[in-house]
Amino acid sequence: MADPVTAPTRVGEDTRMSGPEELLSIGVFARRSLLSMKALRLYDRLGLLRPAHVDPATGRRRYRESQLFTARLIVLLRQLDMPLAEVAQVVAAPGEVGAQRLVEYWDEIERRRTAQSDLVQRLRLSMLGGADRFGSYTVYQREVPDQLVLTEQRHLRPAELSGWLAATKARLVSTAQEFGGVVGQLYVIFHGAVTEDSDGPVEVCVPIDPGQSESTRVPMRREPAHREAYVRITKAQFELPQILSGYDAVEQWMREQRRCCIGSPREIYYAGVDVRAAAMTDEVCDVAYPIR
Repeated sequence: MADPVTAPTRVGEDTRMSGPEELLSIGVFARRSLLSMKALRLYDRLGLLRPAHVDPATGRRRYRESQLFTARLIVLLRQLDMPLAEVAQVVAAPGEVGAQRLVEYWDEIERRRTAQSDLVQRLRLSMLGGADRFGSYTVYQREVPDQLVLTEQRHLRPAELSGWLAATKARLVSTAQEFGGVVGQLYVIFHGAVTEDSDGPVEVCVPIDPGQSESTRVPMRREPAHREAYVRITKAQFELPQILSGYDAVEQWMREQRRCCIGSPREIYYAGVDVRAAAMTDEVCDVAYPIR
C-alpha cells in the first residue's frame, strides 16, 4: 500500500513543500517511468535520481509520484544518446538553463554529424580515385625567408587542439610585444597527425624581428629559408575534415611535379583575419609544405 509524504515536487522546480504525495514502490515506479529497476538502482548510485525513501531495515526504495517527471525526462534524454554525465547536468539545472544545455548538446551533435558526413564524402571520392577527390584547389609556390620565431610545442588529442591553439597564439602574440611585435604571419606546424590514434606534436610559431638576438628566457628558434608549395583555404574549407583535402591537393601536386617535401606541413594564418567572423567565401589561411 502506498504511503503519503509531504515533499518537494521535482528536480528543477520550486523546492518548497507541497501537499502529501504518494510513495511508489520501485517496481511500480519502474513500470510507470519506463525505466528498469536495474537502471533506477544505477541512477541512485550516480546521484541522478535518488529514491524519496529507503527503508533502513529492508533497503526497499520508494519514489514520489512527482519524480516520474524527472525519470521520464531521463528516458527521453537517453534516447538522444546523451551521456549520463550530461543528463545529470540537464536534469539538475533550472528549467531555462537545462533547456539551453539540451540545445547546446544537440548543436554539437549536429556539427559532428555534418563533419562525419563530409568525411564520408571525402573518403568516397578518395576511394574512387581521380583528380576530383582534391577539389578545385590551385597550388602555388613562394620563397620564404629565414625567420626567428617564438615557439611552443605540445602533444595533443583532437578535443584539446582548438582550445590550446587559441590560448597559445594569444600568449605568444603578447610575448612578441617584448621583441618589437609580430613580423609576418603566425603559423602552426603539424609534426604529426592529430587524431584519436596520434597526438602530433603541434607547434605554434610567431615570427618576430629576425635581427633580434636569440633569447634563452623565451623559447624561440630559427626557421630556415625555404621554398614552399601551398593552397589557399576559405572559411568553408577550413573545418575538419574539409581542410584535409587541401593537404591532399598539395601532396598530389608534389608527387606529380616530383618535388620533395623537406619539412612538416603547416597552416599559415592571415594577419588580422578572424576565422570565426569570416564569410564562408573568405580566404582565411594557407596549407603549405616546404619543398625542394
